Amino acid sequence: MDKHISYREMNETDIEKVISIYIEYYNNYEGGEWTYQTTYKRIYQVYSREDSLCIVCEKNNEIIGFVMGYFEQYDDVRAYDLVEIVIAYEYQNQGYGTEFMMEIEKIVKANGGALIQLQAVNDDIHERFYDRLMYKNCNNLVIKSKWIADC
Repeated sequence: MDKHISYREMNETDIEKVISIYIEYYNNYEGGEWTYQTTYKRIYQVYSREDSLCIVCEKNNEIIGFVMGYFEQYDDVRAYDLVEIVIAYEYQNQGYGTEFMMEIEKIVKANGGALIQLQAVNDDIHERFYDRLMYKNCNNLVIKSKWIADC
């Protein structure tokens, strides 16, 4: 890929830098209604969680994407819950996300993780992306939800 790409652990000041990437992508391409405040809260909730691991992807010292998640301990395995991977829209479909996921796998393994788990939108784009990386749908778990408020 690109020799000017680097990865490092996110620090608290990076949250300000990734908010615009998050809002721009989700509001313009996913139909979201994210604000500065809701985005900051979303990222900070994961960043500040015990055992969090958030990584930024930089190209020429400019953040072009980030991953946020945290480790979760089970009786027999330490798993990494990948909450979000966001690549700035202008860098999508160029291999940056794939390379970033491969790097995350190395980082998680180096930190004692044996499993990466994530929730993905059930559509063709996400299915192709994660299938190429050999992520499979779990057959032993389902996500359950119940709306309890009028939205």
